[in-house]
Amino acid sequence: MAYVSGHGPLGYDKKLTTGRLGADMDVEAGYAAARLTGLGILATLEKQLGSLDRIERVVKLLGLVRCTDDFEAPPAVINGCSELFREVFGEEKGVGARSALGTNALPGGIAVEIEAIFQLNA
Repeated sequence: MAYVSGHGPLGYDKKLTTGRLGADMDVEAGYAAARLTGLGILATLEKQLGSLDRIERVVKLLGLVRCTDDFEAPPAVINGCSELFREVFGEEKGVGARSALGTNALPGGIAVEIEAIFQLNA
């Protein structure tokens, strides 16, 4: 198993995507931040494992979305990461269990934080 701790939306320019969904960010911007976070998770896996070919399947994602109290679409935001993993690993291996939760604060004001568990092949 590979357990990947919480990642945030760190861009190629080394800047984090910050903001609050339902206030200064919409679902599309949140989706993009979650996709960027997923790319960071993939980069970490590739660096640590040497190749993404070692991934057997996605087991579980936990996505946290920094949002207003009345924001009701954390799952739509975290789809940015979930759909990326499905594209990379395929329908059978790239879709696992998932939780998407709204929260009032994340480190540094980042828009999303995602952690993941992957099963490795032998």
